[in-house]
Amino acid sequence: MSDQDPIAVFLNEAAEMLEQVESGLLDLTRRLDDKEKIDAVFRGLHTLKGSGSMFGFDALAAFTHHCETAFDRVRKGDVPATQELVAAVLAAQDHMRALLDTPNGDHDALSATLLATLQEAVNGSDTAPATPVKSTASVAAPAPQVKSGETTWTIRFQLPANAMANGTNPLGLLDELRELGKCRIVADTSTIPSFDLLNPTDMHLSWNVTLTTAKPRSDIEDVFIFVMDDMELTISEMPSALPHPTEKAVAETAPGVSSPKAIERDAPQPVVAANDSRQNKVAENVKVPAERLDEMMDRVGELVIAQSRLTQIAGAGADLGLRSVSEEIERLSGELRDTMMVLRMMPVASLFGRFRRLVHDLSRETGKEIELVTEGETTEVDKTVIDRLADPLVHLVRNSIDHGLEVPQDRIAAGKPAKGKILLSAQQTGGEVIITIKDDGRGINRERVRAKAESSGLIQPGAVLADQELLQLIFQPGFSTAATVTNLSGRGVGMDVVKKTVEALRGAIEVISRPGEGSEVSLRIPLTLAIIEGLLVRVGTGCYVIPLSAVEECLELSLEEDLRSRGRSFISLRDSLVPFLRLRELFHTGTSPDQHQKVVVVSTGSERVGLVVDQIIGDHQTVIKSMSKLHDDVVTFSGATILGDGSVALILDVTQLVAAGQQQEAQLRAAG
Repeated sequence: MSDQDPIAVFLNEAAEMLEQVESGLLDLTRRLDDKEKIDAVFRGLHTLKGSGSMFGFDALAAFTHHCETAFDRVRKGDVPATQELVAAVLAAQDHMRALLDTPNGDHDALSATLLATLQEAVNGSDTAPATPVKSTASVAAPAPQVKSGETTWTIRFQLPANAMANGTNPLGLLDELRELGKCRIVADTSTIPSFDLLNPTDMHLSWNVTLTTAKPRSDIEDVFIFVMDDMELTISEMPSALPHPTEKAVAETAPGVSSPKAIERDAPQPVVAANDSRQNKVAENVKVPAERLDEMMDRVGELVIAQSRLTQIAGAGADLGLRSVSEEIERLSGELRDTMMVLRMMPVASLFGRFRRLVHDLSRETGKEIELVTEGETTEVDKTVIDRLADPLVHLVRNSIDHGLEVPQDRIAAGKPAKGKILLSAQQTGGEVIITIKDDGRGINRERVRAKAESSGLIQPGAVLADQELLQLIFQPGFSTAATVTNLSGRGVGMDVVKKTVEALRGAIEVISRPGEGSEVSLRIPLTLAIIEGLLVRVGTGCYVIPLSAVEECLELSLEEDLRSRGRSFISLRDSLVPFLRLRELFHTGTSPDQHQKVVVVSTGSERVGLVVDQIIGDHQTVIKSMSKLHDDVVTFSGATILGDGSVALILDVTQLVAAGQQQEAQLRAAG
């Protein structure tokens, strides 16, 4: 038996369903006549209503029923889909989340307001829900009288054995059939096993229903749409030439009698018949709490450390059997590590999808016409990275809309389309992902940034700054160029949080802005925060790890070349000059250089830099351990790892290291 709380499972599934409904509604804003999306939204609301009622969220079920009824009218063509209707259901959807989070709260006033807006959006039509029919025992009813325009259907269905355990209530399905028209329902108990073999949690009943209704066949199919894949279902139209079943016929289908099969045999070819092979199919997806993945990742990390130590011990000895076992464990731990990494990876589409609603709401709030374009949604990133990037990206998108994009009349006057454009893109380069937020607005006003920085004391008046240094000032705490405080910006809170979050992820931010053309902010983020491939090097008596994704090549630097390069710190690499940093001097090791030093050429995205080390030890599977709070100011290291002999090696942050090296070189030149 599963130890998961059914309510918790329902809340997770309801949250996912609300996301799907929101996605469908936002798709409709682009194309209001998309019948597929209309049907998808209706099905989502229908499921949410039924599940909420089943698990005791009555207020949610009652409120959602109004939205479902409104979209049912759109689906049937009674009323058209409009932007106002979509906006009303989006607002109602936010209220549904509140009803999920606080089901016992006082929501009546807001519910009434939202439903009034919804009713107005559907042209004042009455969208009040029909009075629900209470579930009753399955008894034989008088034979329905068929009126003009009505059709009689015979329906037989049997749910899978685990239906009740999975939260499917057959009485709810029967109630929905009753709402379609006059029903005669007979339960078939012929498959119930003897008492000693009975499992009380399994579903053993099947049902035979005779339904007379003016509704189309599709409405009957909609009743079973969410359980159809796992059940046995037959829907057949009863020919008008055949006499309708009498009370005697109903009596003959009492429990234990197999006459329902005779009805199925004489009926025309079933319209809907679920594939029998699906009944016992294995679930293709298994939901696992994120905490369990994190725990598993920690265990895999410890295994990699233990395996590294075993490899070192086996390599130092002469026991061939131990060495063979060590190699096998190394192979298995490597495969387990790779598998675990894949389990933690998620496409950035799950991150980008959240901004469609944000852009839609801000467009209505600011009066700006905005088009959101996404690229590279299939790029995968560690789940932890995606979770921690959500808030920074919200700040950046809001900033682009408020400060970057102009109102339609200003854009037209500047020769631009009235509709502004926000581009969210992601691409993988080596061991990192570059996420870019780009707009085609007015760009960053450098004069205003400088004036604000000087008035705030961030820079001296008239100070000479490179363009990138000036643009990076927008990430200073409390910095804002907004003239007034609005709901969107003006308090100087947000951009500094963006920078801190990205740096905590061992990432970097680059800003490009062209006056009158727009701005582009790029976040360079590592693919994962748990285990990386690293290059283990020695500098003096200490060992360090350089992320292998940043390494381009390794060269030898002799003592003579080292002496000749004093004062210029450049090496010639295939007809190009590459600057290099002596890590021995940067880290103040106080040791003499090895006779044959090595240069590890790394890429920081925009440039290549060489790092001079004493020895290259080799590749190393690096389990990243976070630095303590006491080392927050040490920016040149992104973490530490434990080597096979139990010693600690620091992991170099290449971007910060190069920046620190350049600053040191500048100080040396100024002192000289």
